[in-house]
Amino acid sequence: MYKELFDLTGRKAVVVGAASGIGRAIAEGLKEFGAYVIAADINLEGAKEVGDEARYVDITALESVKKMYEGIDKLDILVVTPGINVRKKIIDYTYEDFNKVVSVNMVGHFYVVKEAIPLMIKNGGGSIVLISSIRAVVVEPGQGPYSMTKAALVQLVKALAVELAEYNIRVNALAPGVVDTPLTAQIKRNPKWYRAYAEKTALKRWAKPEEMVGPVLLLVSDAGSYITGTVIFADGGWTAIDGRFDPFEQPK
Repeated sequence: MYKELFDLTGRKAVVVGAASGIGRAIAEGLKEFGAYVIAADINLEGAKEVGDEARYVDITALESVKKMYEGIDKLDILVVTPGINVRKKIIDYTYEDFNKVVSVNMVGHFYVVKEAIPLMIKNGGGSIVLISSIRAVVVEPGQGPYSMTKAALVQLVKALAVELAEYNIRVNALAPGVVDTPLTAQIKRNPKWYRAYAEKTALKRWAKPEEMVGPVLLLVSDAGSYITGTVIFADGGWTAIDGRFDPFEQPK
């Protein structure tokens, strides 16, 4: 009985950002557990490599989002993964940089979720998962606007969870730590930064995209039927550490 809690057979999922990174792993994982997966991405060719069908979408354009949903008569699962980060201190940010980050990480997510709600209501319920980040709660220089948008997604999740509960729609967020994806390639190219990020975690390593599949599977399946309005951190213990300097010799 309990094994069946994770079975997604007969359910239709839309995974936005499915062409690469965390989104790709999630699309592949949901399909393996029985879901019919629509892989959506601005990179249509990449999306075609995963899922049962692929659709183009630019989440910053409302008409593109609406078109993505055309012809979908059933929607049980929605996972929204796209995110961008312009790594600069705020004093060096241009307004173009700021608008670019906000358009993808906040406005685009709002478009995708809002257009999905009527489909899920018609379907009698569903599960929505947004990808937040450890940056929603901990910040470092050069991550200001990105952190702002990821914190905003947490509040969006809470608001939606309360407002959509009457329709049997659950809404949650996954907050990864440092994951080896195209988004973090800039860090990985610098060996010192790469190692520093690994050492910041309790597990002393980066995550693989595939390690984000399990938490999402919990949230979208019957195994997570009583979970809504919350954030699951998959960060290798990053946010459990207070950052205190730990000298080689303990004080006497």
